[in-house]
Amino acid sequence: MKKFLITLIGLALTLAAVQAQSTTNYTRVEDVIYGRKFGVALTMDIFKPDHPNGAGIIAIVSGGWLSSHEAINPAVLEEYLRRDYTVFAVVHGSQPKFVITEAIQDVNRAVRFIRHNAATYGIDPNRLGVTGGSAGGHLSLSLGTRGGPGDADSKDPVDRESSAVQCVACFFPPTDFLNYGKHDQDATGVGALAKYAPAFGPRCENPGDRKVLGREISPIYYVTSNMPPTLIIHGNADGVVPIQQSEKFVKKANEAGATVKLVVKEGLGHGWLIGLTNDLSTCADWFDQYLKKPVAGSSKGQQ
Repeated sequence: MKKFLITLIGLALTLAAVQAQSTTNYTRVEDVIYGRKFGVALTMDIFKPDHPNGAGIIAIVSGGWLSSHEAINPAVLEEYLRRDYTVFAVVHGSQPKFVITEAIQDVNRAVRFIRHNAATYGIDPNRLGVTGGSAGGHLSLSLGTRGGPGDADSKDPVDRESSAVQCVACFFPPTDFLNYGKHDQDATGVGALAKYAPAFGPRCENPGDRKVLGREISPIYYVTSNMPPTLIIHGNADGVVPIQQSEKFVKKANEAGATVKLVVKEGLGHGWLIGLTNDLSTCADWFDQYLKKPVAGSSKGQQ
């Protein structure tokens, strides 16, 4: 768990955020169960401001694809709550028990659950944003690129719902495990990300399986023109997730005609303290631009 606290963007954000006094009134409901698997409950905490604006922000709690309820810190969510967003802090099945492919399934399930219960939570099911950092950023982009229709034949009404989101704002996400830092540099649980091998599971042990897995879990291979508006903030001195990951993703997305923006933080590495309050405001501004009011005739992110 120490590795989790080191790699999770929440560490850096928390150190900065807890210095500021909370001035936002909200109600917190803890440990809402959004799914179950193998006897394990999947949970989220729901933060509802006193005067909700009708839109929801899904904050993925993940670093190194480790996730825990203890890592949820309301101070990190302060800017979104101050702007009257209802926030859903989602905890996914954590490695090493559960691997990345399962974490992707979990966050899709979380979106479906939120959308299915939108009326209960007082939000518009077509105004959902997602945010996260590092592994949480990767999972955010996975939703942005692959979120879509549920199974119409499912016995579970939640699984019939769409897992599409309408906006993404994330920090330093891995986007292409097969070209990590440079062309043909495999990091699918090996190389630069060898210490995270448990998150990739046994499939990373065989080169042939790694190639299939790396493509399966890399958001860059699912870029389309129909992606929701996406903001990425990344330091150009990041030694854990090379900024090349964001640059390559943004280039491909822009070429496809999607609305994607990269904010480069000069000289900053993987997580930073100075200026983080402003960076959170930048994310909130992005959500304000695309979530505050429904865009008539827009189909992006509503597959």
